[in-house]
Amino acid sequence: MITYLDHQRLTELLTWDKLIEALNVSFQEDVEVPIRSHYDVEHSSIDQPSMLLLMPAWKKGTHLGVKMILMSHGNRKAGLDTIQGTYFLMETDTGLPLAMLDAPTLTNLRTAATSALASTYLSRTKSQTLLLLGTGSLAPYMVRAHCAVRPIRKVFIWGRSKRKASVVKEQLQDLGKEILVVDGINSVISDVDIITAATSSPAPLIMGRHIVPGQHLDLAGAYKPDMQEADTEAIVRSRLYIDTPHCLEEAGDLIIPLRRKAINMDHIIGDLPGLTRKLTPGRLSDEDITCFKSVGHASEDLAAASLAFRLSTGN
Repeated sequence: MITYLDHQRLTELLTWDKLIEALNVSFQEDVEVPIRSHYDVEHSSIDQPSMLLLMPAWKKGTHLGVKMILMSHGNRKAGLDTIQGTYFLMETDTGLPLAMLDAPTLTNLRTAATSALASTYLSRTKSQTLLLLGTGSLAPYMVRAHCAVRPIRKVFIWGRSKRKASVVKEQLQDLGKEILVVDGINSVISDVDIITAATSSPAPLIMGRHIVPGQHLDLAGAYKPDMQEADTEAIVRSRLYIDTPHCLEEAGDLIIPLRRKAINMDHIIGDLPGLTRKLTPGRLSDEDITCFKSVGHASEDLAAASLAFRLSTGN
């Protein structure tokens, strides 16, 4: 019988400490990750096509997984999350199906946990204030994950819709933190330790002239070459890290400054495999401005799915 792990079961199993540690180990292992496939899928009622993503990964002798998701901006009008899909887990050697997992929940958990993992290497250990940009389904996960690795006491939330920002605030009340919805980014951006962004913004939200020494920027949205969450000045001023080299093909936060020759490849100090294997230095001083840009990686899904399956079966 194939195990099915839904939203509730995944959130019960994948506690932040266990998931972050599993990702930390996974980035140090040899995992096969082909380039993910992208397909534009014409939508029946809006001009913007949906995006179908197929993301396979496997580890020798253990598990193979494939995530199939559809990112449809038309879902908002229907009251659905933008990302829908399924993750399939099987034995690598035999192809024996093991589990199906709710892909949106798996994606949100592993994305936030990856950002938190990077933060353990890049943010100041005593970081106490956090600014969240974005109000989508990923937003509350980002706050919870960062709070799991740093002593955050105050959270600011900004979104284009204040109503949606208030909804995210309500979702986080159990954290016991001081949570404030703000009308503008620039009124608080210079006063926080960590800025985490999970948006699909086509234009920069984080302006380099407003960031200050010691901050950590966590850019988890802007997954297309024409999207930006931080402007070129912010990238130039930062010690820049990426999740994997796939960023160079997909992330406008990198592609645009590189195209403008504001930075070159040497400006990218390292990636998560390098950080976890101690091959790349992280934060060097409390005055550093650090920036972590991620677009997601199939090895993260595999690590999270394998962990959830093991915990669900007691193996």
